[in-house]
Amino acid sequence: MELERRFQILFMLDDGLVIETVVIPCNRGRTTVCVSSQVGCAMNCQFCYTGRMGLKRHLTAAEIVEQAVFARRLLSSEVGSITNVVFMGMGEPLHNVENVIKAANIMVHEQGLHFSPRKVTVSTSGLVPQLKQFLNESNCALAVSLNATTDEVRNWIMPINRKYKLGLLIETLREELRFKNNYKVLFEYVMLAGVNDSFDDAKRLIGLVQGIPCKINLISFNPHCGSQFTPTTDEKMIEFRNILAGAGCTVFLRLSRGDDQMAACGQLGNPGAIQAPLLRVPEKFQTAINASI
Repeated sequence: MELERRFQILFMLDDGLVIETVVIPCNRGRTTVCVSSQVGCAMNCQFCYTGRMGLKRHLTAAEIVEQAVFARRLLSSEVGSITNVVFMGMGEPLHNVENVIKAANIMVHEQGLHFSPRKVTVSTSGLVPQLKQFLNESNCALAVSLNATTDEVRNWIMPINRKYKLGLLIETLREELRFKNNYKVLFEYVMLAGVNDSFDDAKRLIGLVQGIPCKINLISFNPHCGSQFTPTTDEKMIEFRNILAGAGCTVFLRLSRGDDQMAACGQLGNPGAIQAPLLRVPEKFQTAINASI
């Protein structure tokens, strides 16, 4: 388990809206800048604080790139060179796919920021047509926020699944990655106690990723104001990890980092007075949710 200080940067845009960028030093010599792609987010993932905001607007390619440029200028002397970029800040990157691809291209261009494409990762909740476009037009890395092994759970915690079902998402990845050499997708899996962390979930996850070149990142849920969920215990996360690893999966464990600063995964933004709705909890999960309140 690694615990490092995070640097949270707030940018006020020309229209007065505010976005957040986070710089994450790592004691292994890697420093990552986490950039936002939108002001707010339209996806309304139920475990994500940013999703409570709704979508204000897309960021331009320049507004996205400037976050990495400013982080380099501001913090390189303190934390060392920025080595990685992740599009995992505010927003659903592939909902703003044209500007995100432009920004990623600038970041990897030799006359731009000159990052290696493997060091620039774009995350998505699963917008299938835009995912295809990204894989065809960019050589940067892809992360898919999976977070469930059944449509029942994913429909609830990630409403985009009602449009692009889990099976379609997985089959699209399986098909598209056939044409990418030496390319692995990163599956992100935020673990929610009593919701998606059973050992049956682990076994289903093994089946889902079968045949897809991938790594799996198990992420501790970072609680926030108004959250319905509680984190899976570290002990159970380790057991879940061991089931996946025992089946031959490449799996990483990311215990909580930065949540006390509201700078961790799923904690960015300020929802304000008008918030996106919380969705009805499926009856079978009422006990788990009631236990967290």
